[in-house]
Amino acid sequence: MKKLTFMGNRTAPGGVRVAKLARVPVLAMAGAVGLLLLVTSGRYGWFGDELYFLAAGRHLAWGYADQPPALPLLAHLMDALAPGSLVVFRLPATLATAAGVVVAALIARELGGGRRAQVLTAGAFAISGQLLGTGHYLATSTFDPLLWTVLCWLLVRWVRTRTDGLLVWAGVVTAVAVNVKFLVLAFWLVAGICVLVFGPRGLLRRPLLWAGALIAAAGAAPTVVWQAAHGWPQLEMNAAIAAEVEQIYGGRLMFLPGMLAGAGIVVGAVLLVHGVWRLLRAPELRAYRFLGAATAGLTAVFLVTGGRSYYVAGMFAVCWAAAAVSLEAGAAARWWRWVATWPVYAVSALIAVPLALPVVPVSWLGRAPAPGFATAEIGWREVAASVARAYRQVPDPARTAIVTGFYWHAAALDRFGRPLGLPGPFSGSRGYWDLGTPPESARDVLFVGDDPAVLAGHFAAITPAGRIDDGPGFGQGTALWLATGRAEPWSAVWPRMRDLGVGTG
Repeated sequence: MKKLTFMGNRTAPGGVRVAKLARVPVLAMAGAVGLLLLVTSGRYGWFGDELYFLAAGRHLAWGYADQPPALPLLAHLMDALAPGSLVVFRLPATLATAAGVVVAALIARELGGGRRAQVLTAGAFAISGQLLGTGHYLATSTFDPLLWTVLCWLLVRWVRTRTDGLLVWAGVVTAVAVNVKFLVLAFWLVAGICVLVFGPRGLLRRPLLWAGALIAAAGAAPTVVWQAAHGWPQLEMNAAIAAEVEQIYGGRLMFLPGMLAGAGIVVGAVLLVHGVWRLLRAPELRAYRFLGAATAGLTAVFLVTGGRSYYVAGMFAVCWAAAAVSLEAGAAARWWRWVATWPVYAVSALIAVPLALPVVPVSWLGRAPAPGFATAEIGWREVAASVARAYRQVPDPARTAIVTGFYWHAAALDRFGRPLGLPGPFSGSRGYWDLGTPPESARDVLFVGDDPAVLAGHFAAITPAGRIDDGPGFGQGTALWLATGRAEPWSAVWPRMRDLGVGTG
């Protein structure tokens, strides 16, 4: 094994000593990722979910039908700090992604990796299409993988040092994570089972682990109480996501290809597979076998339950680290070693950047490789302008509410429609349904969505009112409808318009 420069004399159960952190190359990579994200932050515009977080942030609560409270709160704070600045708004996502590069390298260090293993792991994080792409905008999928990565680092470090204070910090991180996304509960459930099966079982007997669990429970309590008081809508949301996976994302057959592509075409995917294998099979990593089993177990759980492929992204770093340590030590078979070369990393980066970040000019969209979120970041002002033109043509604007079939449209109108004279929008889609009910004075509805069936039976007449013209942006050509003569009170109509699924946009 390559000679390492040691820091201290503590060793892991297998006798693995810990090298110094490769500060210069790792911090340079983290800085490069942060700079790249910073300069591309304002390239296109607001992502649809970001607009929704802003709208939800104006109705702060301990929970929402489709998420815990952290992201709406963060969106509200960042917009208050610098109103309208997309770069400032996305700064937490930029910093979180850059920090993830460093934490990934720290995991490799804890596993006994020297300079090369740390750089290979940090580089894999930096050019992961999933992590780089979600680092571009403010979303739950930005922070959840980072928090899981931190949890993996704390667990790996605990295995090496048996410093129980780390378990308290794991509870603190979990308390934050559960307010971002409930998926962290699956992490602990599966990881706990894997510890029982593979060890180290002594982890479960540590009092400070359970002290950390109490901290996590206290942090989760407000949003759990909110969920209970509102009939556990998150359970319904999980079913809706599973249906979306089948309808939109190619079904369960695309889960593994999507997961591997998200890890990173070439480098990330290869290191992920090799890393899981090493965690499960390598004698020198026996103490960490539970993390390899947890990665496989979480993949199976989310595959079976209809989760999205990026739900496992928080386990990427520990697998990359295990693979990198193996490659550095020369323990990997020859046919794995080719991936740990700078030309392969360079090619992977050249593939990842245009597919993950908005570097392609807007005029090229549809004619060149571009991020999947590209069209969901442009055209929102045009959406508002189209709806404003139609709203001016309705017979009685003062008695007409604007309702959308998809929550992104409502959020865009909330952000960009008011300067155009539009009233606050309403939507039955996702958690937007909880943000407000149309006033009883609104006898008519201007509906934004291709399918007005949700209005059928509640209004005397439903007639076409135009279409959205937003160029290449999201919702191009979405229909507008005018529903007149509401036949029932909104208290009877609105509950029937609730839709946690894909909506009617």
